[in-house]
Amino acid sequence: MNIRRRTRSRNGPRRRLCADAEEVVAAAAELGLPCAVKSQVLRGGRGKAGLVRLVKSGDEARAYGSELLGGALGAAHGVRKVLVEEAVSIDRELYLSITVDPQAATALILACADGGVEIEELARTAPEKIIRERVDIDAGLMPFQARNVAHALGLEGKLSASFVTLLSGLWKTFRDKDAELVEVNPLFVTKADEKGERALVAGDGKLVIDDNSAFRQGGAEPSREYFDSDVAYEAAKEGIPYLQFDGDISLMCAGAGLTTVVYDLVNYEGGSVANYLEFGGPNYKKAVRAMALCLVNDPKVILIVTFGTIARADVMADGIAEAIAALKPRCPIVACIRGTGEEQAVETLKAAGLEPLYDTEEAVRKAVALAKAGGRA
Repeated sequence: MNIRRRTRSRNGPRRRLCADAEEVVAAAAELGLPCAVKSQVLRGGRGKAGLVRLVKSGDEARAYGSELLGGALGAAHGVRKVLVEEAVSIDRELYLSITVDPQAATALILACADGGVEIEELARTAPEKIIRERVDIDAGLMPFQARNVAHALGLEGKLSASFVTLLSGLWKTFRDKDAELVEVNPLFVTKADEKGERALVAGDGKLVIDDNSAFRQGGAEPSREYFDSDVAYEAAKEGIPYLQFDGDISLMCAGAGLTTVVYDLVNYEGGSVANYLEFGGPNYKKAVRAMALCLVNDPKVILIVTFGTIARADVMADGIAEAIAALKPRCPIVACIRGTGEEQAVETLKAAGLEPLYDTEEAVRKAVALAKAGGRA
């Protein structure tokens, strides 16, 4: 499609962030038609989902803006804002990203001359088309590596130089932000302007920061709009890993691996999980807050399974007893607390009115049986 050319700012196409349909119409009039309307949601595949569209008239801008901001399409995907952006005269679409290769213990540049919405399918059906360049984390991106990728993408002259600058900036973002992924898809190569020059324009971007580095990054406070429920949002603010489900057994377990195993055991036993909550690692002293999050679901049973080594079993048991005293849960609690200080943990649980269990599968069977009985002991 040939799009009317406009003069771009040095930072790319002009754009406006909009919160309702009338703002979309006003932004389209200001920026000029046609223009791109892009839903601002944290997910990939927005184009395929109908969340990005080129609009060619004010009426179309209003209708699509209404569909996204207040309509069924927007509600289904949690759209609260859209970005209205000048259209770009596109010649080619490229793909570019930097991620981590855990097996090689390096960073990994991925690039492809065929970017856009079909990149995932291309990676599956024609992986040989994906350009790969590994980068030593300590040495950093070397200029020759950036030029290698540019050459492999078929970029020459000024476009090659622009790409090297872009990739160098992307690398700086990757390192400075402790990123797991930085991605530009699509990366547009524009058609030649009146001077015969072409440019690179980022059509869309993604940045995924390692959760473990959030404390030093700053400005990474999660906002409610990106969570499915209030309880998931509250857990994120506490730094407690949490996933919401629709079952009746709330899991309060230590560590991702153990929590996942217990989740599977509950399903194998014929039960259903209300939530997945990691009560371990840096959160093993947050028993009161963790149990409060579980109780929001009004579960039939709370199943607590931990194995404390560095996160000590006796300390976790103290927290559980404190949580029971403070929150007075109406549902039964099944607890299997193992590890360092286990003898003291057993005495603490007994004093709190719980029957300490020593086998995870036994604890799961008991929890499922209680849930099926309606939460009655």
